Amino acid sequence: MVGGACQRRPSMLGCATVKLLLARHPPPDIAPGICYGRLDIALRADSQAMLRAIAGQFAAHGVEKVWSSPARRCRAVADATGLKLRIDPRLQELDFGTWEGLAWDAVPRAALDAWAADPENFAPPGGESGAAVLRRVRAVHADLLAAAEDAAVIAHGGPLKLLAALLRGEAPNLLAPAPPLGSVQVLFV
Repeated sequence: MVGGACQRRPSMLGCATVKLLLARHPPPDIAPGICYGRLDIALRADSQAMLRAIAGQFAAHGVEKVWSSPARRCRAVADATGLKLRIDPRLQELDFGTWEGLAWDAVPRAALDAWAADPENFAPPGGESGAAVLRRVRAVHADLLAAAEDAAVIAHGGPLKLLAALLRGEAPNLLAPAPPLGSVQVLFV
């Protein structure tokens, strides 16, 4: 229920809720401390147990449809489930532009401070702003609500933390911590 009124999937018993599972991909095959937002990186070779665990949670919750970022690290999770797949580029991680592939220590401190001071409007050189990511995620949120069906979403830390807040009816916070790698959140809306 949203706002106390049944806006989706009305039933004889009132408003049927929609179950959404939000999964963050397991660790990618990249050295720690490297900026990799849009880099298309495979999962680490030791991710099989996490893939099975995520697929098991999807099966246990009975979801039949998966929305996924097009990144290989997310598609590997989607492929492990064997479920109907919808690739959605709006679920991609923030585009860090020229910072992609750099060690975070190599990014100028002044630029990181500017980003932290205004995450909504700051964009890394050649990248996108927090506002742009939030627009994409708001559009996915609207489409998930309009679909009104149980589903799983496989994406990245940035989009998932924003989507989770929107689904809970909270204001999204661009500086909030991301969910852990390989985690699954279950939300009812």
